[in-house]
Amino acid sequence: MRPSRGFTLIELLVVIAIIALLMAILMPALSRVRRQARGVVCQSNLKQWGTIWVMYTDDNNGFFPKRTSKSGRWINVLFDYYYREDKIRCCPAVKKIKEPQFPPGATGTFGVGGDAQTHWGRVAESSGRPAGTYGSYGINHWVYNPDEDPLYNQPAKFYWRSMNVQGGGNIPLFLDCWFWCGGPENDDSVPSFDGERFEPHINSMNRFCINRHHQAINGIFIDQSARRIWLKQLWRLKWGRNFEMNWPEPDWASEAPWMAHFKDP
Repeated sequence: MRPSRGFTLIELLVVIAIIALLMAILMPALSRVRRQARGVVCQSNLKQWGTIWVMYTDDNNGFFPKRTSKSGRWINVLFDYYYREDKIRCCPAVKKIKEPQFPPGATGTFGVGGDAQTHWGRVAESSGRPAGTYGSYGINHWVYNPDEDPLYNQPAKFYWRSMNVQGGGNIPLFLDCWFWCGGPENDDSVPSFDGERFEPHINSMNRFCINRHHQAINGIFIDQSARRIWLKQLWRLKWGRNFEMNWPEPDWASEAPWMAHFKDP
């Protein structure tokens, strides 16, 4: 009888090397699949938000919330419709800010130590909304039904007010965002880096122009279509009634080098 012998050190190292090589080959593919899965879940969340918006407008004669500079914020008026459900508040691609990290009294993404890839929060208690409300999606401010004229220094005639408008497939409603709202205008500056923050209500395209889904974000439109939106495509959507889709694009190479190589739809 010959005595059995185990693996030699060389054989063991060869096996480990082969496993390491296979892992190196598979990891990029697995990472891509994981990223795609997060995008699918994100779009599913936005589809549910589309249904919520339909429910709200059906209950309000087809109109979006009445908005003033002090009232009508969607995170208040939609809370009783479904917004209290935690699972659809955040895109699965965002990083979560844990409760102990909230500095006392801090509000908003950057006030709690977040960035463009985290969810926004924490907002203060308000009518219909508890303190600490958070999320990672934001509304296109131009869909509101203004109850002031002007609203945030913009004439009320530039707002959509209702879902019953033509060209709804190119009018953003609800999207990936590092803030709870944004009202892009033609002359908004492109972020010079991912997550650059401008003054409130100025250059608010930067709130949506975030690299959350590999050169893109997800959004749902007034016609209830949910889809991937390439970041460079944001300048070709019909945000408000006065938004010129043929406005000259930013000079990506000089103004936003981080986007220069991104897909040009």
